[in-house]
Amino acid sequence: MADLKRETHALILNSDGSPLSKSRRSQVTLFIIIGIVIIAAVILILVLRVGNKVDSVPANLQSPYDSFSKCLEDKTSLGVKLLLTQGGYIGLPEFEPGSSYMPFSSQLDFAGTNVPYWYYVSGNNIQKEQVPSRSEMEKDLAKFVEENSVRCNLDSFLDEGYKLSQDTKSAKAVIKDNLVEIDIDMGLSISKGEDSVSVGNHKIVVPTNLGKLYDSALSVYNKEQKELFLEQYAVDALRLYAPVDGVEIKCSPLIWNADEIFNDLEEGIEANTLSLKSSGDKNDYFYVEGLPENARFINSRNWARGFEVDPAQGPVLMATPVGNQPGLGVLGFCYIAYHFVYNVKYPVLIQTYEGEEIFQFPVAVVIQGNKPREALISSGLQEEIPDFCKYKNSMTEVEVYDLKNSPVDADVSYDCAGTSCYIGKTKKGVLVGEFPQCVNGRVIAKAEGYEEGSEIYSSVDSGRVKILTSRLHEINVSLLVDGQKYSGDAVISFSSNESSKTIVYPEQKSVELSQGDYQVQVYVYKNSTLVLGESVQEQCMEVPYGVLGIVGITKKKCFEIKVPEQVVSNALSGGGKQNYYLADSRLQSSNSIQIDVESLPVPDSLEQLQVNYILYEERGLDLIFK
Repeated sequence: MADLKRETHALILNSDGSPLSKSRRSQVTLFIIIGIVIIAAVILILVLRVGNKVDSVPANLQSPYDSFSKCLEDKTSLGVKLLLTQGGYIGLPEFEPGSSYMPFSSQLDFAGTNVPYWYYVSGNNIQKEQVPSRSEMEKDLAKFVEENSVRCNLDSFLDEGYKLSQDTKSAKAVIKDNLVEIDIDMGLSISKGEDSVSVGNHKIVVPTNLGKLYDSALSVYNKEQKELFLEQYAVDALRLYAPVDGVEIKCSPLIWNADEIFNDLEEGIEANTLSLKSSGDKNDYFYVEGLPENARFINSRNWARGFEVDPAQGPVLMATPVGNQPGLGVLGFCYIAYHFVYNVKYPVLIQTYEGEEIFQFPVAVVIQGNKPREALISSGLQEEIPDFCKYKNSMTEVEVYDLKNSPVDADVSYDCAGTSCYIGKTKKGVLVGEFPQCVNGRVIAKAEGYEEGSEIYSSVDSGRVKILTSRLHEINVSLLVDGQKYSGDAVISFSSNESSKTIVYPEQKSVELSQGDYQVQVYVYKNSTLVLGESVQEQCMEVPYGVLGIVGITKKKCFEIKVPEQVVSNALSGGGKQNYYLADSRLQSSNSIQIDVESLPVPDSLEQLQVNYILYEERGLDLIFK
């Protein structure tokens, strides 16, 4: 054995043929070991990569694997598209309908796509948020890809002799600013002939700006919730396109058509919303500071919205003059002070964009009593605002019938202490639902084609309410003055305890009436030559006086009020009023009402104008059904 070892050692020689020294032999041995370790590491890495890299799949199995990978990529891209177009949702939250009191549902139909509101007011007047977080979006996307990966159809390869099997386990998604990563654990086995491969993990990367656009959208939303800049623009539009408050020197009423006002307001809101911008001239009225540059805002007149104004008489807004009534001759002039209160609600779709990708979500814009709603303390998290209407625990049955005892399907609400809660809609005239507890609240039923019905009801305990409502009948109106057909200006009103309807004649020649006791009033206006000259009046008042403004010491201070010349172009020149009971049967069988009133002298002085108002109080009228 010793000789054998010597022969073996003799095989390791220097380049000149002499034997290696002992130290040199140790170095060579070390290099051989390191080389073996490197080769083993390379082999191990290659083994670990099998199943995770496409190039590890045998060439004749590559086609079905590539098809499967492309399917996973398509499913991921589809999920991303849904998140972009549906406000960060793939599976939509539970749908909540709106009501006649709040027009918003929980989703906005935009070009056939239901997009969840991030902020809205529910049908029963509760403010709600439904803003998805990034982690929630990732979970939705992962679930979507996981559920749809099993639908990647590879059946066409079976006809080519491939054998395939799938076993889905789980998926994980990560949304970054400029891409989305999907890791899905799924056993995919492919074999054909002598070749086979088993892939256990798949990683899909889809380039998309979803994360970046979501962050931009969230910054716009938080700015709106903090500053209510959309509501501020809405208030400006309201005061520009609708009469809100003011004073005019005039002796005949100011009259507006509410339908025309709302139409102008709709057009103004739509145009102004589309004009909002986040870049450009900072002095531009429509420039909104602090927004990402890739933001835009959309509104459409075709979307659900609500407009209310008070006081109003049906579709008419009217402000009556002061100074021409009996006993006010000392004024020497006429003026009209008006103040109308509006509630305006409409949606705005907010979009952030990058290239061809658009992330979008809607919010509700709400103006209450001419003022923006109160801002929510919000950080973009889901939140439900506590409200009286939320605590419904008193079961109540509501029945709604017309005067013939036929059931009426109506929207039912419950008013208590200035808060209105939407309860629901009757079916075949009956609704059984829970009410919030209240003493002497008012149950209100509204149905198209019927007068609003209501009953006082205390909902402390369970109970039952029956509401009767009258059917509305559209009746044409014609006006005669001194027995002759009249086509000039007039205001005709039908007032009862339940409602008041006013029309501006001759622009409006029909009115909707229901059974009841009415006071019918007609004011006829004609062109006059009345000119009220310029006048100066002295106004005096007591003001504080004395050293250091000692309390209780005053002196009289007078100043002059200059009233400019005014021309009364329209003045009261006829009319009268009379009480009538209008039966449902009479309204149903008639097509029109003819009203005949007497004329009054066309006033040429303020005194004659005041006399006309005195005479008016004594005049009646004739009403004939046809």
